[in-house]
Amino acid sequence: QLQLVESGGGLVQPGGSLRLSCAASGFTLDDYAIAWFRQAPGKERERVSCISSSGEVTNTQDSVKGRFTVSRDNARNTVFLQMNSLKPADTALYYCAADHSFHRVCASIPQPPQSYDSWGQGTQVTVSS
Repeated sequence: QLQLVESGGGLVQPGGSLRLSCAASGFTLDDYAIAWFRQAPGKERERVSCISSSGEVTNTQDSVKGRFTVSRDNARNTVFLQMNSLKPADTALYYCAADHSFHRVCASIPQPPQSYDSWGQGTQVTVSS
């Protein structure tokens, strides 16, 4: 069973940092592109950042560009999202998805989670003083 598990969320003050992890079990991430999404209460789901299977290509949403960085460590079967200079507007449930197709998982308009090869249940990030 392909499974993704996110971790690293929590409560942080504005201006703080968090590093989210997306770990795979039941399969290796080497052949999969990974995307991070977030959804805040009452808002549409949005794709935050994505990375190709090799790690050579990344794409980050303009609203977080310069603050968020996606990376991967295939040896550890894990993808990371480093989030710096966090703002209250970043508060959301963050989850990751994996797909063989970089273009599908990295599309600017997210598809339903079931469209991807695998997706996680998410980790909550709350930015508040």
